[in-house]
Amino acid sequence: MREDIITGLDIGSTNIRVAVGQMVQQTEGHRLQIIGAAEGPSEGISKGSIVSIEDAVSSISRVFEKVERMTGIPVEHAYISILGPHITSQDSHGVVAVAKADGEIREEDVERVVEAAQTVSTPPNYEILHVLPHHFSVDNQKNIKDPVGMTGIKLEVNAQIIQGLSAQIKNLTKCIYRTGADIDDLVFGVLAAAQAVLTKRQKELGVALVNIGATTTGLVVFEEGDVLHTKVLPIGAGHITNDIAIGLRTSIDVAEAVKLQFGSAMHEGESVKGQIDLSKIDENEDAVIARKTVVEIVEARIEEIFTMLNKELKSVKRDGLLPAGVVLTGGGAKLPDITAAAKKYFRLPSSVGVPRDLETAIDKIEDPAFSTAAGLVQWGANLSQRSGHRGHFSLGNLSSVSHVTSKMQQWFKSLLP
Repeated sequence: MREDIITGLDIGSTNIRVAVGQMVQQTEGHRLQIIGAAEGPSEGISKGSIVSIEDAVSSISRVFEKVERMTGIPVEHAYISILGPHITSQDSHGVVAVAKADGEIREEDVERVVEAAQTVSTPPNYEILHVLPHHFSVDNQKNIKDPVGMTGIKLEVNAQIIQGLSAQIKNLTKCIYRTGADIDDLVFGVLAAAQAVLTKRQKELGVALVNIGATTTGLVVFEEGDVLHTKVLPIGAGHITNDIAIGLRTSIDVAEAVKLQFGSAMHEGESVKGQIDLSKIDENEDAVIARKTVVEIVEARIEEIFTMLNKELKSVKRDGLLPAGVVLTGGGAKLPDITAAAKKYFRLPSSVGVPRDLETAIDKIEDPAFSTAAGLVQWGANLSQRSGHRGHFSLGNLSSVSHVTSKMQQWFKSLLP
C-alpha cells in the first residue's frame, strides 16, 4: 500500500503546504485520489531559499505531523518543490550518432542525446535540475516530438536546461532528510503548478502560467506542448501586504486582512468609494481610511509585478501573442479583480487556475495556493505510470540532484543510532 502513496511538499516563504495522493486501482486503470492536505506557517525560509535549517526543519516537521494525523500514514518520502530567484534556465543542443547499424532509433539513443544536451557549461556552483527536450531532429528532418522507431544516422535535440544554486539545493535536501523523509525528486515549483492547473490543449496553443507566491512570482511559458521560457521574480503578494502595512501604519496581520477584504487590483470609480474602519478588523486599531488609498497601493504593486512579467514575455517575443492567455495561480491569485488587471496589462485572456482533474473529498485542495503541492503529487503519479516510456522525458524529470540527495541520505543515515 505504501508504494501507492505519493506526497508533494510545497515549501513557501510564508506557508508550507503538503498534499498526499494514493493510486487507486479501478476497472479502467489506476486513478489518483488526494487523501490528505495540510498547511502551516514556514520559518527559516526567505524568497524560496533556506536561511535557517533548524527553523525550516521544525516547520516542515509540523506540517508532516498534521497530514499524518489526517491520513494515518507516515510521510516516508516526498516530491519537493524548489523555487527562488537563483533558479535560471538556458537553451542547449545535443548531437549523437545512432548506435545500431540498421539506423533505427531506440530508447538508448534518446537517452544518450539528452545526456549530450546536459554537457553545457553551467555557471559555477550550479546544479542541473531538469532537462526539458523541446524537439528532436533526425538527419535533416526537424521538429520531431518522439524519434523512437524512426531511421537515421544523426540524432539531435534542442532542450532547455533548468538549474539551481548547488548550496540552496544541498540546504533544502538537508532539511528534508532531517525530518526523516526521503526525497523522490526536487521539482521546479512552477512546472509542478503547471502540471496541476494547465490542460494539454492550453500548452499546445500557447499559455503563460504565473504563480504568485508571498515573496516570489514564478513564470513558465508553454507553446506546442513544450516549455519555452521560465523565470522567477524576487517579488510577490507579500510585498503588497508590506506596502499596505507601511501606508496605513498598521500591523502585517491587519494589512493582510485589509488586502483580501478591501483591496483590488483595478482602480474602478464607484467600486473603490467608501471608508474602512480598521477597528472592525482589530479592536486595537482606531483609524478610518479611504478604500481608494488601499486600492491605489495594491494597484501600484500589481502594475510593477505585471510589467516585469510582460518584459519576460517580450524577451521571447510572446507578449500579447499567447492564444490560451495567462493563467494566474498561487496564493496571490486570490486578490480581488486580479484577472481584470491581467487582461489589461498583458492584453491576453486571463483566468485563475486551481488544481483540476483530482478525485478528492478535501475542499481546501481546490485552492490556487495548493496548485504546487497538488501538482507535485500529479508529477509523481505520472512518473510512476510512465516509467520506462518516452513520456519520462517529456515530463522533463531528468534530475541531476539525485547524486546529491543519495550522498546526503547516506550521510544522515550514518548519523542515526
